[in-house]
Amino acid sequence: MAANTFGEIFRVTTFGESHGPGIGLIIDGCPSGVKVDEIFIQSELERRKPGQSKIVTQRQEDEQFIIQSGIFEGTTTGTPISIFIPNNDQKPKDYSHLENIFRPSHADFTYDSKYGIRDYAGGGRSSARETAARVAAGAIAKMILREIGVRIIAFVSQVGHVKLEHYNPDNINHIEENIVRCPDPETANKMIDLIMQVKKEGDTIGGQITCIISGCPPGLGSPVFDKLHADLAKAMLGINAVKGFEYGSGFNCVSMRGSEHNDIFENDHGTIITQTNYSGGIQGGISNGMPINFNVAFKPVATIMSSQKTVDTEGNPTIAEGKGRHDPCVVPRAVPIVEAMAALVLVDHYLRQRTVRF
Repeated sequence: MAANTFGEIFRVTTFGESHGPGIGLIIDGCPSGVKVDEIFIQSELERRKPGQSKIVTQRQEDEQFIIQSGIFEGTTTGTPISIFIPNNDQKPKDYSHLENIFRPSHADFTYDSKYGIRDYAGGGRSSARETAARVAAGAIAKMILREIGVRIIAFVSQVGHVKLEHYNPDNINHIEENIVRCPDPETANKMIDLIMQVKKEGDTIGGQITCIISGCPPGLGSPVFDKLHADLAKAMLGINAVKGFEYGSGFNCVSMRGSEHNDIFENDHGTIITQTNYSGGIQGGISNGMPINFNVAFKPVATIMSSQKTVDTEGNPTIAEGKGRHDPCVVPRAVPIVEAMAALVLVDHYLRQRTVRF
């Protein structure tokens, strides 16, 4: 049985395939009384949509969604919310040459091994096309979190060897001003140049997204198996092409001593804070009120525009031809996906510990 539902209280189920009639989602457990801003949902979908710039796939989808239930006169009713997003530019015949071929580093072989059948048109359900539904759900989660002062913002911090070393925090509010969504304009231009070079060569490249969550109240998360950072890790590792997750000091902690790494508490005008934030806003699996920060590593897109050796469904050696419309680097479009999944985790933990009516 496929796991298509995420969350315990705020439960999101997605459906649909990359080149089918459309994709969609059902949210169960959303409180009643939430004011829904459809313009905001649309803007979030447009941040993720294909064809938005020269450095992403040129598939054209306008992402015009249809709310089918759960919202009345702009307000949630407490009943299941259903949203459908039509696929307007699906081209399943473009993938007919892959019917009997397992593409390197794709989900073709594993899906076939598990289910005995697979949708070879764009990878079917394994395609990142499905993440549009998560972004729509995440937009509603953000509306709830906004009411308690939580802000989630992600940005591209690395593409290949080009890494964001320093940036002006004020520039985080302006990441939409460049197509790669990096807060430093100079670094952004280097990233764009690298992606364009890789694209011209018919290849792909990986990258990293950094996410910062501010305004999160202390107390979210539960020991021992529902730790907040563990659920964030699950959410991020469930995004297509993600290979790594680290929060706070991450892997840098291995070279530090406890005397360096410990976050010292202090009283800041009646609010307990820490002098440093190596814990990344989470201690013992529970938020401590400091900003939550984490990094997500994305692999290079598996589809490259050149031929690769592989095997067919019978195990015979063959060649996989690189065709179709694909991203040379996923991180620019993955920024709103990271934010959406973080929002789904936080709103679910928030609703677990209290019954809320807006």
